[in-house]
Amino acid sequence: MATLDHTKALLGDLISYPSISNNSNVEVIGYMAQRLQEIGADVQLQFTPDGQKANLFGTLGPDGPGGIVLSGHSDVVPVMDQDWTHDPFEMTERDGRLYGRGTCDMKGFIAAAISKAADYAALPLTRPVHFAFTHDEETGCLGAQALAPWLQERAIRPALAIIGEPTMMQVIEGHKGCCEYTTHFHGRAGHGSMPDLGINAVEYAVRYVTRLMQIGEDLKSRAPANSRFDPPWTTINTGSLNGGAIHNVIPETASVQWEFRPVQNSDFTYVKGAVEDYVQSVLLPAMRKVDPSASITTEVIGEVAGLEPATVNEARDILMELTGSNHSSVVPFGTEAGIFSEIGMNVAVCGPGSIEQAHKPDEYLAIDQLQKCLAMLDGLEANLTA
Repeated sequence: MATLDHTKALLGDLISYPSISNNSNVEVIGYMAQRLQEIGADVQLQFTPDGQKANLFGTLGPDGPGGIVLSGHSDVVPVMDQDWTHDPFEMTERDGRLYGRGTCDMKGFIAAAISKAADYAALPLTRPVHFAFTHDEETGCLGAQALAPWLQERAIRPALAIIGEPTMMQVIEGHKGCCEYTTHFHGRAGHGSMPDLGINAVEYAVRYVTRLMQIGEDLKSRAPANSRFDPPWTTINTGSLNGGAIHNVIPETASVQWEFRPVQNSDFTYVKGAVEDYVQSVLLPAMRKVDPSASITTEVIGEVAGLEPATVNEARDILMELTGSNHSSVVPFGTEAGIFSEIGMNVAVCGPGSIEQAHKPDEYLAIDQLQKCLAMLDGLEANLTA
């Protein structure tokens, strides 16, 4: 039986790999692959074209559809400019907590899943159990977005997925999507005393942001009547506006970083359409009256589907039974769950630790949360051998 001490040791090993999103994750994925292969799992790795990032997909049990996926992301956020009281990549145990970058987000769940894999391997499994560990969740869920079509191409059809993001072991059946963009404006430089001869990229960026704010207000009236999210509507946020260098020069370039978090798929189409219509019918014509080469281009950083609550959801129902919960919830933060849902899986989110600790200095995972996660994974045995 997977023990707490064994799982803590595994977690300490995982924390020692500084798999920050802008670094390679190949070493930590290799470590995970070795641990799973040692107990007989069929492990496949999916590399990015440059070979610097990889997803892991491992399987125990019979071939065929209907399996259960235990999923987590291997990347962590940076520690630069954070005031840690100890080495963030050396796990420290203190006062019932395990400190280190990624302890709760989300190597704690991965450690529990790998620890438990040895128990699953010894069972007469009638249903496959899969392990999906991805890269670059923190920068647009790039790994999961590559893994989903990879699974489809190989006709691998699990029935459900449990995403182990930190939820304090509460069952989450829905979350908003997350769509991130950087919009670039290219005008014409000039002297500040002759504004009509230039195209002020900063001013057009400001007009763009103003339109985003108007669309954000419109979205409030589009909130579904039964929305369980807080707030119940799709939100838009402007993260930064950059451009210009000095008082008396018309800035030639500017950029806006922005995001929106749809509560329903129709809002994704609405926001994208409203923004593009404003660019094409209002901003670009005005800019190109002065200079036909003026441009506005939008770079897609990431477009990650939300997880819409479903009436039928085996993953949610199993987790509620295993955790003893009589209800499930929704959350505003995004995960990879919607990506797996889009390829036909029932999906729910449940994992150890609190999202309030994620991304902060002295990130930690309470040991009792890790124990609860192991207990949940113990209970899952009945669903794999029935």
